[in-house]
Amino acid sequence: MDKNRFTITINDSRGIKQYHLHEIMKKVILYSIVGLAVVFAAGGFFIYYLNYSLDTITQKKESTQMALNSLAEKNSNLENILAEKEKAIATKKHELDVVADKLSDIEQLIGLKEADVVDEDESLVNRLDSVSMSGQKVAFMLENIPSGYPIKYKGTTSKYGYRVHPKLNRREFHRGIDLRARMNTPLYAPASGVIEYAGHHRRSGYGKLIILDHAFGFKTMYGHLNKFATKPGSFVKKGDLIGYTGNTGMSNGPHLHYEVRYIQRVLDPTYFVKWSAKNYKEIFKKEKRVSWQSLITAINHQKSTITQPSLRKDLLSKERWSSPAHFILMETLKAPFAQVVQSQWDEMAKLMAKSLQKK
Repeated sequence: MDKNRFTITINDSRGIKQYHLHEIMKKVILYSIVGLAVVFAAGGFFIYYLNYSLDTITQKKESTQMALNSLAEKNSNLENILAEKEKAIATKKHELDVVADKLSDIEQLIGLKEADVVDEDESLVNRLDSVSMSGQKVAFMLENIPSGYPIKYKGTTSKYGYRVHPKLNRREFHRGIDLRARMNTPLYAPASGVIEYAGHHRRSGYGKLIILDHAFGFKTMYGHLNKFATKPGSFVKKGDLIGYTGNTGMSNGPHLHYEVRYIQRVLDPTYFVKWSAKNYKEIFKKEKRVSWQSLITAINHQKSTITQPSLRKDLLSKERWSSPAHFILMETLKAPFAQVVQSQWDEMAKLMAKSLQKK
């Protein structure tokens, strides 16, 4: 038998069959089977690798999609917050515009700005600081110009203007207002000042009368009193007790006759008793006989003040000063908004000099 041949014998129900193959064909078939096995194994591994990679990519895609959704949600929230902030900014801007408009009115009213003159470069903060300082001057005005009721208000029995005199029964001009009051109702100074007169004034018919001299040319008068709690030449501050109401002079019953004057001009006290920090602008419009603009300008342009720390320390150290000069200095130093007109300062200097000479 040929050694280079390869015999394949197949035995089945129909008999035995033999196939003779050359040895080379045997190797070819063997190598083919091995190659196919390798190809299938490699294909299976590659398919497994592809499936694994696909799963990994799918997981990354899902994770990326979740992150994208989270970012989209955050972005939406940020857009909502931004929209709310823009709305709030717009509201605040509108409010600031309104404040700026009102501030302009106040600046014009108190003399900081002229009408139709607006400084575009000046910040609102600086303007508010200026108005705040002017608010201090308003407090100073209310401290030194008559404001508020001098007694506890119980009603008005007679207004300012023409009337029939209750005792003389003839039509006369009533120079003040009559405030309802019981006997010995406490009377308080409506502004700081100096007692010019405290005595029985027969010629006017006011009976026991107090005249209180205030700053800037203002005076107040209190008639038909029962007794005094001060004396001429005394310095008093706003709210100090100065007397008690009564029924002296030409009076038909206990009450207080109250007058306000400005450089000897008789003014309607009604505007002054209702004057306060809340409605301080109203009197500027109602009382036209007072030069409010020049008065405010004078206060705004004051160059001297006794509220400086060094000056305050020096004044407080001079314990040898006696009343009334020492008193007025101490009370002025207590006032946080006090700014004294130069003429008043000169007057106080004269009083201090006299007091020191007496000492």
